[in-house]
Amino acid sequence: MSDLSRRAILGAAVAGAAAAPLAACAKSADTPPTETAQKAGQVLATAAEVPVGSAIVARGTLISQPSPGVFKGFIARCTHAGCALGVRDGVAICPCHGSRFAFDGAVTQGPATEPLTPRAVAVQGGEIVVAEANSAAADPSELIR
Repeated sequence: MSDLSRRAILGAAVAGAAAAPLAACAKSADTPPTETAQKAGQVLATAAEVPVGSAIVARGTLISQPSPGVFKGFIARCTHAGCALGVRDGVAICPCHGSRFAFDGAVTQGPATEPLTPRAVAVQGGEIVVAEANSAAADPSELIR
């Protein structure tokens, strides 16, 4: 028989279960996102895919169209811990900790405190492309605040 008490075994199991979600968060922040480095001219989406007043996430870029024909780009990673953003209910949302961002990159709900990192985009022949090479935020450890 083992010298470990039932309490010690149960305590270790609970501690392990509690650490698992934290490890998952750490992994997302420690694993470099593959889509952050972009080449100039790389096609991200078609202009028709981005509704006026809304946004999409394409190839690691949050692309918004605040007014007809005006497109803005941002790295689609939360500035709190580097998690990939999604678009829902008129905002960009971080699924890891609940931060929310307006389509102009501004934080509307924390824990993030810094706005999204801009990514220069342009429209060429009806396609939204990366306007200049950009590897900003390729190291997610720079995002952790």
